[in-house]
Amino acid sequence: MSRIGKTPVTVPSGIEVSLDGTTLVAKKGNLEKRLETHGRVNITIDGNEVQFSRKGDDKQSSAFWGTYRALFNNILIGLDKGFEKSLEINGVGYRAAVEGKTLVLQLGFSHPVNFEIPEGLEVKVDKNIITIKGTDKQQVGQAAAEIRSFRPPEPYKGKGVKYTDEVIIRKAGKAAGK
Repeated sequence: MSRIGKTPVTVPSGIEVSLDGTTLVAKKGNLEKRLETHGRVNITIDGNEVQFSRKGDDKQSSAFWGTYRALFNNILIGLDKGFEKSLEINGVGYRAAVEGKTLVLQLGFSHPVNFEIPEGLEVKVDKNIITIKGTDKQQVGQAAAEIRSFRPPEPYKGKGVKYTDEVIIRKAGKAAGK
């Protein structure tokens, strides 16, 4: 039984929630997010709480129950506070700059790496820290992972792009022999 699915989702003030068939709609101002459940879970809206329940007793129903509850909770958190990921660039000559809707990265290659900033995301660069903000948790995490994949940190000197809270375990270099 899903422990996540059992707990109701509390809707923060300023966000309107409605049920449109099998689609949950969350609205804050002119920003609207939708969650299509495809009729896999039962949804009840009671005041400022949204309750999810299973359609059947099979394993797949239980999985969808917890998943859709977590996805809807992330939508509400994104509309209320937003999501943020920070990346750190380490290395001599490694730089980043935002030019319009493009993040330009100098990562030790013979050419700069251009990353087109997706719609709905905000990217800021402060010295060697890249901050990605947005309302969609999946989109923020995907953009951070793509930027990190251009030059993942290496274990000898720690050069590359890493998450700010990531710990790189260093390896010893070559030992000088006789």
